[in-house]
Amino acid sequence: MKYGANTSAWLRFHTSYFIHDTSYISSSRGVTLIDTIVGSALMLVVFLGIAAAFQFSVEVVTTNKARAGAIALGNERMEYLKSLSYAQIGVIGGIPAGNVVQLETVVLNAITYTRRTMVFYSDDPQDGTGGSDSNGITADYKTIRVEVSWMAKNIERNITLVGRVSPSSVESAVPGGTITINAVNAASVPLFNAQVDIANTETAPAINLRTYTDMNGTVSFIGAPAASNYQITVSKPGYSTAQTYPVTGPNPNPDPRHLTVSNNQTTSATFAIDLTSSKTIETYKQTVPRTWTDTFANGSSIATTSNTTTSGGVVRLAGSVPYAPAGSLQSVDITSTLLARWNELSWVDTTPALTDIRYHIYDATSGGATLIPDSVLSGNSAGFTDSPIDLSMISTSTYRILRIGADLSSSDSSVTPNIDSWNMSYDYGPEPFPNFSFTLRGAKTIGNSPTVYKYDATIVSDTNASLSLPTLEWDTYTIGMLSTSGYDLAESCAPQPEALPPGSTQTTRVYVLPDSTHSLLVDVRASGGALVNDATAVLTRTGFSATKKTSVCGQAFFSSLTNAIYSITVSKTGYQNYSNANLNISGDTKLSVVLQP
Repeated sequence: MKYGANTSAWLRFHTSYFIHDTSYISSSRGVTLIDTIVGSALMLVVFLGIAAAFQFSVEVVTTNKARAGAIALGNERMEYLKSLSYAQIGVIGGIPAGNVVQLETVVLNAITYTRRTMVFYSDDPQDGTGGSDSNGITADYKTIRVEVSWMAKNIERNITLVGRVSPSSVESAVPGGTITINAVNAASVPLFNAQVDIANTETAPAINLRTYTDMNGTVSFIGAPAASNYQITVSKPGYSTAQTYPVTGPNPNPDPRHLTVSNNQTTSATFAIDLTSSKTIETYKQTVPRTWTDTFANGSSIATTSNTTTSGGVVRLAGSVPYAPAGSLQSVDITSTLLARWNELSWVDTTPALTDIRYHIYDATSGGATLIPDSVLSGNSAGFTDSPIDLSMISTSTYRILRIGADLSSSDSSVTPNIDSWNMSYDYGPEPFPNFSFTLRGAKTIGNSPTVYKYDATIVSDTNASLSLPTLEWDTYTIGMLSTSGYDLAESCAPQPEALPPGSTQTTRVYVLPDSTHSLLVDVRASGGALVNDATAVLTRTGFSATKKTSVCGQAFFSSLTNAIYSITVSKTGYQNYSNANLNISGDTKLSVVLQP
């Protein structure tokens, strides 16, 4: 027993020890794993740092190598030019002319460089400049400019070397004149680094050079050979282009025309360029009125009926004498894919004495048919007896599907009321108009007598009824209709002409209607320039009167007019009325109205 007890105690002791030992081992493994993770992270940080430092070192070495090559190429060209006689220093097609190419591609140490060389006369301010030069000689020395550029990580890098070479003897006058080109933006602010191309095939040798404006937006060339037809083009990446134009048959009086340089004279010209803009034009058929009609030739347009009969083109109470005392019916669903506005309900009926018909409008948008509440259409629950009923207050977004309902009743069983027809009118549109041709013309001109516009094009919307012009110059543009299109411009948002600022994005919607020989498009603005919607325009003449409301784009369109003198009045609450009793309408006429507060 004693031995057994001791044995049991021994077992208990060792069991406890074994459990304690396992706990110790597990704890040791956990600490080791954490140490490993922390150590690995530290090693990763160290290796990443070493890799980044190595990569940076490689980039520095590569950059320095490329830069050294560029400097070597620049020095090579500079030294070559300096080794020439003063008269020989120049570039092919330049002012002054020489035998060195202006632009060339050179590969050195597996790196591709672009080397651009420019030589031009400079006016030393020490003896005065321009007309204030003390000896009247502005070509005091030649400036050599060599620029070498290369690409590194998709970024253009460059170095520029500039040198000065003076004549070995006393300076002498250079034949020719001076060309000074100024580049400005749309706000007339000088434009730095604008590209200026000067070309003239009538000089000997021919001139074809490219240079860039300085901080003052200017380039100047002294010693340009006296000649006509200097072609100037000013441009910049992402900007519009301005240039001179030649005399041609279509443009006999260009403006600006190619420049003429005279001996001892300065020819100056200023060109305005700015960021190009994007213009999108969408083409639509204008919203037009449509009418749903049922003349009750049969019952195909009736959804539900109770105690009524449709026959002989009328709806009446069911049966014959005696007629049912009351009956009702509802039309089928009325809707449209391009529903713009509900207009009115009208009907033709007969209600003998002791009979009555009450008309209602039901909402069928969610299935079934429920009465439009009186809060939306006042008096709808009681029913209407006088035709027509204005439905314009019913929202097309909330109530896209309507039904017409009627309750017929008679207190004399020998007579019945009759409904001969009913109608619901609504506005349909605008409907996208793909592949539609129209004109777009800017206000800037490049010729006079006749007027030649810088931008004047016939363009076509695509299959999605849209046209995108992504690089359009800032200008004031007018959208017009082709005489062969068969359509009139009924509205545009915004009204035409429309200014396109530089560096902007603009979308214009154009709405057209079938052509009429004489029409009137009115746009209405407040004195501050804001478009005025929902203004009332009344156009009258003897035997004619038409009333239109301006749209959200502030416009109203009158078609099918005659060539005559009309009177027009435009009014809106909060503004003074506008009146014109001598409006001559001939062809497609436009009128801009400004309402004073």
